[in-house]
Amino acid sequence: MKGFSKSSIGKKVIMSVSGLFLILFLVFHMCMNLVVVFSDEAYNKVCEFLGTNWYALIGTGILALGFVVHIVYATILTIQNRKARGNDRYDNQNLPAGVEWSSKNMYALGAIVFLGLVLHLTHFWSKMMFAELAGCEAVVDGQTIAPTNGAALIHYYFSNPLFVVLYLVWFVAIWFHLNHGFWSALHTVGASNTVWIPRLKKISTVFTSCVMGGFALTVLIEFFKSL
Repeated sequence: MKGFSKSSIGKKVIMSVSGLFLILFLVFHMCMNLVVVFSDEAYNKVCEFLGTNWYALIGTGILALGFVVHIVYATILTIQNRKARGNDRYDNQNLPAGVEWSSKNMYALGAIVFLGLVLHLTHFWSKMMFAELAGCEAVVDGQTIAPTNGAALIHYYFSNPLFVVLYLVWFVAIWFHLNHGFWSALHTVGASNTVWIPRLKKISTVFTSCVMGGFALTVLIEFFKSL
């Protein structure tokens, strides 16, 4: 097992599996966000259900670990790729048609995704789960908000045009990163024949557009509600 994790193939598999795990979380998070479009009360019930219960804390820890593993192995593979190929590491002849740009810029896109995640954690996680663990309430624009009142935070941040733009840019970066990463991960773990690769690319585009479209829809609806 140790030898596998140190091999190039092993590193790619670990990065792919951790990426697929993070994708499942994105689907759950997107579905949860859409709830607030229909009902603040229902959304807050979901927030209260998750809260700081043991299963939510364990899930958050596993999620954080998966994210760290994904970043670490992506960094290692990027460094190895640059050392091995030098200036020729982006030879377009070896790249699948239609994914040249995202394939070349996966690590840069990942950096934007990470910065967006920091913003998101500052806006929501720190004022919800972290605040509940610390036994305090969040203060936003001079108003005290309970840690389980996620709807109020969504209304506040997504009524600000600057944050709306920043989140939409973040979603676009995730779309490109996810669109390439989804089919590439499945390719790495075994779906590698010439019949399934084109299908996986199409499935990846539709799937990624639905997931990120759901996130963007929530932000835009909340913004227009505030006008």
